[in-house]
Amino acid sequence: MAGMTSSARPPLNRRFAEFGTTIFAEMSALAARTGSINLGQGFPDTDGPDEVREAAVHALREGRGNQYPPGPGVPELRTAIAAHQEHRYGLVHDPDTEVLVTAGATEAIAAALLALLEPGDEVIAFEPYYDSYAASIAMAGGTRVPVTLRPHEGGFRLDLDELRAAVTDRTRLLLVNTPHNPTGAVLTREELSAIAALAVERDLLVVTDEVYEHLVFDDAEHLPLATFPGMRERTVTIGSAGKTFSFTGWKVGWVTATPELVGAVRAVKQFLTYVASGPFQYAVAEALALPDSYFTALRADLLAKRDLLAAGLTEAGFEVFRPAGTYFITTDIRPLGEKDGFAFCRVLPERAGVVAIPNAVFYDDREAGAPFVRFAFCKREGVLREAADRLRRL
Repeated sequence: MAGMTSSARPPLNRRFAEFGTTIFAEMSALAARTGSINLGQGFPDTDGPDEVREAAVHALREGRGNQYPPGPGVPELRTAIAAHQEHRYGLVHDPDTEVLVTAGATEAIAAALLALLEPGDEVIAFEPYYDSYAASIAMAGGTRVPVTLRPHEGGFRLDLDELRAAVTDRTRLLLVNTPHNPTGAVLTREELSAIAALAVERDLLVVTDEVYEHLVFDDAEHLPLATFPGMRERTVTIGSAGKTFSFTGWKVGWVTATPELVGAVRAVKQFLTYVASGPFQYAVAEALALPDSYFTALRADLLAKRDLLAAGLTEAGFEVFRPAGTYFITTDIRPLGEKDGFAFCRVLPERAGVVAIPNAVFYDDREAGAPFVRFAFCKREGVLREAADRLRRL
């Protein structure tokens, strides 16, 4: 009969049985259907620098990248990535053997985990975590082991003793994200030193997602894990242009690591997208060479927006965890008499005309994340003011 499968087994691979449509798609569709302000999915509502956009136009018109670019990425971008890492952090990389361009950070994460894991390997990830982490670990046949970041003094902190206790003889890899999505935590030098010492002691690989590296506020400082003793040779560092330059649709990410680790990731990446975003790669090369003043202005702009939305959320009755990085604010809804983030977010558009994301989707322990809700502040100030006004109606 048409439409029937040939066996009783479900069509979807059982490793993916727990993963349905992402919460971002669900909530963005809800925003569109209700005409609500979408503070759920993390994308800016304005484009990045004009000169970067024009660089992409020029590349298109000049025929650069319109056909398959080189597998590792165009040389101009690989050179720019290496220069960025050296200028910012003193990390020296060979653009030809230690840099790989990917279709955004999401592909970099998937390719790295598929390359470095065998079925049954354990991966420690800091919970709550970006939803692609769990899916990528599942694709690789790995076992995820969450270590939960917990509320502490107005933010979220890592329990180093809990991290050490989570490592077993089956642990292969630590998956680190700093600045951290969704909590906005930025790991401190002390925390990163402890992670590095643990990785060296137990001979662990580390994949570190640093896509929000330029979005840090107040006294926070982004410190790449690869700069710590013993980490250069065991760390795969992942970066991306989307968050820093407000061109999330271009999907240009990258990996930096030793030749051996980059070679492993590239072996998998070539069978995922092979190559992507040809003309945009040339534009991102120019973006990475922007003066320091661009990055300073970006942080100042987002800091003002963070404070604007945080004030509105506080006045609306939420408990607000002020982020040290990223462009997300996590809140606790219990002061509003609520306790179920899923239910709250699904009715929030009707109650206030605003869409947010329930943090529970980022937890293995859904109960631990149940009262937390995430709002994005990477929007125009007028949009944030209107959202704050609407939320005060709660």
